[in-house]
Amino acid sequence: MKRTVSIQDISCFGRCSLTVALPVLSVMGIETAILPTAVLSTHTGGFSGFTFHDLTGEIAPIASHWKREGIAFDSIGTGYLGSDEQIGLVSDFIDDFGKNALVFVDPVMADHGKLYKGFSPDFPAKMAKLCRKADIIVPNLTEAAFLLNEPFVGEDYDEDYIRGLLCRLTGTLGCPRAVVTGVIYDPARQGAVAYDAKEKKFYEYYGENLPVSFHGTGDVFSSSLCGALTLGADLTAALKIAVDFTIDAIRNTMGCEDKYWYGVNFETALGGLSAAAGRLGTGEPPRAE
Repeated sequence: MKRTVSIQDISCFGRCSLTVALPVLSVMGIETAILPTAVLSTHTGGFSGFTFHDLTGEIAPIASHWKREGIAFDSIGTGYLGSDEQIGLVSDFIDDFGKNALVFVDPVMADHGKLYKGFSPDFPAKMAKLCRKADIIVPNLTEAAFLLNEPFVGEDYDEDYIRGLLCRLTGTLGCPRAVVTGVIYDPARQGAVAYDAKEKKFYEYYGENLPVSFHGTGDVFSSSLCGALTLGADLTAALKIAVDFTIDAIRNTMGCEDKYWYGVNFETALGGLSAAAGRLGTGEPPRAE
């Protein structure tokens, strides 16, 4: 059995971050350890008055204990990191545990052209340094622009722009593979595009672009993509698994727009994800056509 560790915050209520990553990775048949960076009563998308407890001071002691115990991981996945200090501690964690592990960094920090509340203007440069240690990074279009210190183009892009963006991400940051999420060339289709700098090859996969917006879909996509890669899937299969699972979760949530802040009903799509993960390495397609 493969073993991964997911490093990000945990919301006690609401579908995001570790609340998504743990069940998604587990149902894919991966032993999943967690390293919480903070604990919140709810996530921050739509709730007010939530509690927040910073766990920065626990990261190094937990890592030291694991190191003494000889614990190793097949992959390391990072999500939302709330401060420069946490980025530094996670960078140290990768130095200690990442030698024989896939390092998967989701640089969660921005969307719709803006940094999330609480991040300083120099935060993206710190995140870019962490991305240099990754085997693969998974920014959205806004985060990609911030990582490269480039203007955000909004919806004004084409295939040449996306491919150039991916080449700049791998070239400037030094990570061998990058995936850009939320790519829409055709209003009816949405998906993700990847680039492997060593192979000099692009990969892409698209599904139906549903006319709704829900909180936490990035976490659903990122967790399932990390899981597929941990299980040894190539980028073609991994993108298909993650995009299909995310779209299934969104489709299963349509009609519940009044409760969008809870996140998508990914639980109802876990059976299909488990089956897709189980087909990896069997020669069967990752999802029945």
